[in-house]
Amino acid sequence: MRRKEFLIVSKLNELTIRSALEGLKKRDFKSEDLVNGCLEQIKKYDTQIHAFLKVVEDQALEKAREADVEIVTKGDTAFIEKPLLGIPYAAKDNYSTKNITTTAASKVLENYVPPFDATAIKKLNDAGAILLGKTNLDAFAHGSSTETSDFGTSYNPWDLSRVPGGSSGGSAAAVAAHMCLFAVGSETGGSTRGPASWCGVTGVKPSYGRVSRYGIVAMASSTDSPGPLTKSVEDSALVLKVMAGKDPFDATSSPAAVPDYLHEAESYDLRGVKIGRPVSFFEMDLEEGTKQKVNEAVEIFKNLGAEIIDVDMLSPKYSIAVYTILQRSEVSSNLARLDGIRYGNDRVSFGFEAKKRMMLGAYTLSAGYYDAYYAKAQKVRTLIKENFDEVFRKVDLLIAPSMPCVALPVGESAKSPMFGEMMDVLNEPACIAGVPGVSVPCGFDEGLPVGVQIMSKMNEEQKIFGALLKFQKATNFHLEKPALIKEQ
Repeated sequence: MRRKEFLIVSKLNELTIRSALEGLKKRDFKSEDLVNGCLEQIKKYDTQIHAFLKVVEDQALEKAREADVEIVTKGDTAFIEKPLLGIPYAAKDNYSTKNITTTAASKVLENYVPPFDATAIKKLNDAGAILLGKTNLDAFAHGSSTETSDFGTSYNPWDLSRVPGGSSGGSAAAVAAHMCLFAVGSETGGSTRGPASWCGVTGVKPSYGRVSRYGIVAMASSTDSPGPLTKSVEDSALVLKVMAGKDPFDATSSPAAVPDYLHEAESYDLRGVKIGRPVSFFEMDLEEGTKQKVNEAVEIFKNLGAEIIDVDMLSPKYSIAVYTILQRSEVSSNLARLDGIRYGNDRVSFGFEAKKRMMLGAYTLSAGYYDAYYAKAQKVRTLIKENFDEVFRKVDLLIAPSMPCVALPVGESAKSPMFGEMMDVLNEPACIAGVPGVSVPCGFDEGLPVGVQIMSKMNEEQKIFGALLKFQKATNFHLEKPALIKEQ
């Protein structure tokens, strides 16, 4: 009777990875039940949210049945070999997926079917995770609202009149709406932490090179950082352990050993930990409700034993100019390969945002302007990196708002050509410096989630997870569900 009772009292698609794994090990339910629960949720809500561009239902159910056989045959040993066995997930549609359309939400790649998996996807699949489908994004990840997708806007599950953020908006919305147990996104200047903040989920921007970029449609190669979006810090630690590691196909991937993030996070003691509060981040133009909730989160960390220290850092406003120049330059180079000859449609299929960024990038790299713009931006980038290095000699971690406000109404991005850069201003410094950052919900303003982020030195994600794990155990913000889901 145990399995039937569990299904009655729990909606399986709302489980965390950790609780789902426990249920699978105890045979309380099957992986097929988990997958079906997520597929039903997608069918019920995705006509309103538009988180997915493609759902691979038959393939997912087939993989789930295979996982169930493996669990019965091998028992707990199956989970040692495959730590995410039977867990359904969604992938941002800029991750290459073998024999599954990968569009980067652009008409240019509308019919592109990769012959291989991105390294991160291969690692997740090898670990037993089950791909449900591909999620929406700003086309080529150019944006912070998911409104520049060539296949339509995604909507925020907390309020369907608002955007989920971007560019990983579809992934964040899918997690928030319990359409999957976790999703993967990518961040170049805020594209994981931003949607995580606006959708009330946990979003990880790992250290640059911590997760391989191989097989992910490139945006700005020097800052692109793939990472997970989950329902809890525990789940993020579990997924990042699988995704991280050196990859021979990506020369920029880090050779540093991958720790057991969850184990180290669980033993992390906040007492005596020095958390820096960068004054310049809090002096930005923040909505009052956002500022209040983040300040309350700072007090919670203080009550948990951390020492909060105000630190001086370069204003995030300088990151806007640096990021804009570097990102546009690298975009113009990376998208040059999409010529409509080797693969993809003709270049007339590029959307306005992509054309705008390529033109600006080509300009900053052109003769006579390279030294004035690109070279100068690289010098300021070095100053930003050195600023982080200097501060981390004084403190262990940094705390800051994830976004300057809560999720904005649909259409707001059209009012400013620099919308994305302005919204991601608090995330861009870490991206430029290459350091990791994780955003979690820390409260609500007018019914919408507010995010707080913790940053650390390169390759010290386990310390971030440790601090935020204590925070989530002391609060319930990450357990709240959107009104849309509560109504079911």
